[in-house]
Amino acid sequence: MNDLSNYRKSYEKSELLETNIPEDPINLFNRWFHEVEDFGGNGEVNAMTVSTIGLDGFPKSRVVLLKKFSEEGFIFYTNYNSEKGKAIAANPHVCLSFFWQEMERQVIIKGIAQRTSENISDGYFDSRPDGSKLGAIVSNQSEVIPSRTFLEENLKKLEAEFEGKAIPRPENWGGFLVTPLEVEFWQGRPNRLHDRIRYQSQSDYSWKIERLSS
Repeated sequence: MNDLSNYRKSYEKSELLETNIPEDPINLFNRWFHEVEDFGGNGEVNAMTVSTIGLDGFPKSRVVLLKKFSEEGFIFYTNYNSEKGKAIAANPHVCLSFFWQEMERQVIIKGIAQRTSENISDGYFDSRPDGSKLGAIVSNQSEVIPSRTFLEENLKKLEAEFEGKAIPRPENWGGFLVTPLEVEFWQGRPNRLHDRIRYQSQSDYSWKIERLSS
């Protein structure tokens, strides 16, 4: 057995106080996102974990890239026929989480996922490099395949087929917009007395703000 009980550190880089937060979580998320970006960490600041409830009844988490956020919510793109796409179609309750180690911060978002409009999916797909476009077409995401060579050979065929041509977005590929119902901000603090502030959406479109014990 690998004993990890001595893996610990003291969190001392920042604080999260009610006197210095906005009334809605998107503004605070925007502030934190750009502070982490300006801090210059080694990872991708828009990397997030998406958790869904699978068709088998088990939760499953995977890392994807956030591509847009606004007052409406958080957008990422995927194959709608993938495991996560099918899971969301069956149960749109999802959880997004960000862990920004460089600034000892975490954000957890509970929300409802729905497909973005075709115009939004088309716009993002058109902005992608041709290699990424063809990758979205050639990969039946989450399906069992015989080998990597199988994918690479199919990609070569598509490269030849679409050489010099516009590459259309496949109908089974597009965006999901996650509308937040609850957003929790976690700031590491010394002695494990971390700051946790939770925003909960209210029926009048305001946000209820509460501090949680660490």
